[in-house]
Amino acid sequence: MINMYEVSETNQMIEHENLDVRTITLGISLLDCIDSDLQELNRKIYDKITTVAAKLVETGNDIEKEFGIPIVNKRISITPISLVGGAACKSPEDYVTVAKTLDKAAKKVGVNFIGGYSALVSKGMTRSDENLIRSIPEALAQTERICSSINVGSTRTGINMDAVRLCGEIVKATAEATGDNDSLGCAKLVIFCNAPDDNPFMAGAFLGVTESDAVINVGVSGPGVVKKALEKVRGKGFEELCEMIKKTAFKVTRVGQLVAEEASKRMGIPFGIIDLSLAPTPAVGDSVAEILEEIGLERVGAPGTTAALAMLNDQVKKGGVMASSYVGGLSGAFIPVSEDQGMIDAVNLGALSLEKLEAMTCVCSVGLDMIAIPGKTSASTISGIIADEMAIGMINQKTTAVRLIPVIGKDVGETAEFGGLLGYAPIMPVNEFGCDAFISRKGRIPAPIHSFKN
Repeated sequence: MINMYEVSETNQMIEHENLDVRTITLGISLLDCIDSDLQELNRKIYDKITTVAAKLVETGNDIEKEFGIPIVNKRISITPISLVGGAACKSPEDYVTVAKTLDKAAKKVGVNFIGGYSALVSKGMTRSDENLIRSIPEALAQTERICSSINVGSTRTGINMDAVRLCGEIVKATAEATGDNDSLGCAKLVIFCNAPDDNPFMAGAFLGVTESDAVINVGVSGPGVVKKALEKVRGKGFEELCEMIKKTAFKVTRVGQLVAEEASKRMGIPFGIIDLSLAPTPAVGDSVAEILEEIGLERVGAPGTTAALAMLNDQVKKGGVMASSYVGGLSGAFIPVSEDQGMIDAVNLGALSLEKLEAMTCVCSVGLDMIAIPGKTSASTISGIIADEMAIGMINQKTTAVRLIPVIGKDVGETAEFGGLLGYAPIMPVNEFGCDAFISRKGRIPAPIHSFKN
């Protein structure tokens, strides 16, 4: 049972250390909206979202005022649209009409993002999946609040390299379609291996088919809180360090649990999971990089970075699991470059490279996230980077993701501006040796031997 004492204990964290509930995400199943008529499909989707989510923003605002807990975003995740639209959408252009309907519904209910313009193709692609994927550049160019994701691999099935090759082309096409705005569309497109069904964080949120008709998932974030707590154990051993991280993660998760329970009760919708993720923002003092530097690194990217991140991620999860019976999503530490001032500084100083970031993704909660690269980068090179990251997820039985932004018209030494929580990013150099012959091979990389557990 959560009491007001626990909330009061976190007042200092809220007022001075950037603790917030990053998002209340309402998951909505659209499976009952399936229709063979495109116009009717769009009508059903709009009506269901605007009905079920009608009070989401109001409820979040009320909880924020009553408990004094900042709730930064109110969002919606939906059933992957390739599953919903297959009967009616016979072309990529048909899917774009659905994207516009989703965008219209998101604006109507007042959420900042709606995730689930997605396809799950880890083993193969249906015609519907391919049509949706090919529609993504135009869909993201013509909407404001749509987020898209594609799951191209899993530990159980291997990596669908046909999908990986297509995704490289789609990332490049999305960059070109939104080139007038520093290729912002790519910031709303993420490629996954082992994507979770209950992730409340964008751009990868969607509602898995195993979920109920509607569910409340909450994402909590507190890099500044953890960093401040670690200042108290500066110079002490690893045992004290780990205990401090766990205790802090426990307190942060309890705040999320309170918000989730209140939102569930007030909206009459079941509570799903708490995602305790150290998700940074460009704000000073709200940085995962600064946590790692507090642990003892001169700069993120220095030797020891991967070990420090592994320890941080594990202790965050241990503390969170003790605080809630339903911890899920991605839970752990995120390392998005554009959204973390410490990461940006490390890149500018030459301490952090794309290759070191890839190594760090072996132990963090997501992957290569919000990384700006030269706009001239080829589609096959982008596919190669995606394939590398998917392999890390497949072999390590964890979620990995790629959100690369090839900024059209810009090169290394320049900066891309995305605004808001998406921040800004220095353009990072990419290995220019080719992988075209590898990426052009057709078929699937088989699942690893340890996936066979029947």
